[in-house]
Amino acid sequence: MVGKNKMKIKNLKNLKKIKQKDLIVFDLDGTLIRTKSPMDREMSQLLVRLLTTKKVAIIGGGKYTIFHELFIRKLKCPKELLKKLFLFPTTSTAFYKYNKGWKKIYSLLLTTDEIAKIRQAFKDVFREIEYEHPKKTYGKIIENRGTQVSFSVYGQDLVKVLGDKGVKMKEKWLRDNLKTKMKIARLVAQKLPNLEVKAAGFTTIDVTRRGIDKAYGISQIQKHLKIPISKMFFIGDAIFPGGNDYAIVKTGVDYMSVKEPEETKKILRQCIG
Repeated sequence: MVGKNKMKIKNLKNLKKIKQKDLIVFDLDGTLIRTKSPMDREMSQLLVRLLTTKKVAIIGGGKYTIFHELFIRKLKCPKELLKKLFLFPTTSTAFYKYNKGWKKIYSLLLTTDEIAKIRQAFKDVFREIEYEHPKKTYGKIIENRGTQVSFSVYGQDLVKVLGDKGVKMKEKWLRDNLKTKMKIARLVAQKLPNLEVKAAGFTTIDVTRRGIDKAYGISQIQKHLKIPISKMFFIGDAIFPGGNDYAIVKTGVDYMSVKEPEETKKILRQCIG
């Protein structure tokens, strides 16, 4: 019971901090949406209400087309408020802002040679540990996202094809194979010392340029939006060692960890009244 009370006090302090900030930064997958699933109506409504008082930035591992399909298309938001929303897809290797449409501000593309080395590193690790892919996969297992290369256990289109069943498959795979996922990420990182390797989402491992992580995203927000880190607050579902949100801790930004989008909704309801 004491533990629960401490948690409530901690959350209360965080809620007070959120209300004092100028900009709220969210992870996307697992924080605002269920993995690879469209944002639901209630989350859209809560974010629109948040945008009336705060600026909002989203940093996620998915490419821009995924952001657009699963997030932007579901956000029923007045155009004037969209000017307060900032997108950092593929782990902040790209940045988009709204000005009579979504405009790309920067994009840190991987070279052809880097992409080839990443693909080979995954293949070598799979062979070395005798990893077997699921018998049935959906879409590309290793996808070139331009600024990022991502390995997905079941392929990129699992949830798109199977919907909620696909989400449950990913959740189960992670419960049963977390050690395997982290081992693959660690071994791939050893083979790619000049690149950044992060375990992301439930079944994904992302590779970007060295030094590109969500801490880099926070620094880019500070640079482009002229908002100090002390005026930001980060909310994500993987703020733990090895998680793809953990890098933000070293920036000194205030943050709160959530387990799923429903928990994010509870925080937003309390923040916006």
